[in-house]
Amino acid sequence: MNPPSRPGTVLLTDHAWPDDSVERSVIERAGHTLVTGPAEPASAEVIEELVAEHRPAGILTCWAPVSATAIGTAPELRVVARLGVGLDNIAVSTATERGVWVTNVPDYCVEEVSDHAVGMVLAWTRGLAVFDREVRAGRWNPARARLRRLATLTCGVVGFGRIGRATTRKLGAFGCRMLAHDPHPPKDVPGVEMVGLDELLRRSDVVILHLPLTPDTFHVIGTEQLELMRPGGLLVNVSRGGLVDTDAVIKALDSGHLDGAALDVLETEPHVPAGLSAQPGALLTPHVAFSSDASVTELRRRAAEEIVRVLADQAPAHPCNSPQGLPTGPGERR
Repeated sequence: MNPPSRPGTVLLTDHAWPDDSVERSVIERAGHTLVTGPAEPASAEVIEELVAEHRPAGILTCWAPVSATAIGTAPELRVVARLGVGLDNIAVSTATERGVWVTNVPDYCVEEVSDHAVGMVLAWTRGLAVFDREVRAGRWNPARARLRRLATLTCGVVGFGRIGRATTRKLGAFGCRMLAHDPHPPKDVPGVEMVGLDELLRRSDVVILHLPLTPDTFHVIGTEQLELMRPGGLLVNVSRGGLVDTDAVIKALDSGHLDGAALDVLETEPHVPAGLSAQPGALLTPHVAFSSDASVTELRRRAAEEIVRVLADQAPAHPCNSPQGLPTGPGERR
């Protein structure tokens, strides 16, 4: 990596880990200054104030919103790097218009998220969470078991990118029938039948979401889609909470049409609706599907390296936009 053309300030808006040591090491080793905001994601207004105060050349953000106003009030800004994959907390179009790179780390947690999805499916088929609660409450009743053989089930994966393909491969190893849906379906995927979304919902015992959150995918699973699912099925969401209409899921669980909902993400997170937490068929984890010691360290290092790369007058390795007036090939000089 080439040395920076000039030192600059980098703002870390928030972080979902105990400190900023990894980011600071990468940024300061390259001759830049790191300013760290509050660990918990602050409001858009607070981030805008921090940007106006520090006038960063680069922004690292985890969950905090980087608004159009924030980008527009930072004349030295050259790159916004997401500590993650999704870009729904960044005003990408404004960045593009102002010649600012937006980057992410698209492949750091493929194994972790797909493992989490498979783990949720196994927990449902074997009743692990339900029976753990029962035993801890003093109820020992193996005759109550209504468990499933995974190999006899049809599993549908919505979104066939890196993580969707990994989940399909892992679940396929258990012998279940695999369906997948994607707006841009690949051809001739061994062991996977590519189908439309409605057909996938109608034929699947388990539906797993591996989609980004965009205006087109908001509430992609609502009342109508849940009604298409087979009675007694499982919905798994390890992507973004906004993909799912939570109220519709609660009603489907209440009615018994949906037997289980395994959710690592919620549209209201960190708030968990009382109607959801009261559901015995709900398996809930706190947006940790991406997380492992290895994945988090890799994420932090690679996101910070994107900042350093751009401030060294290079294009990023994983650009998510095509800023006006800038080259788009990885490693190209400006």
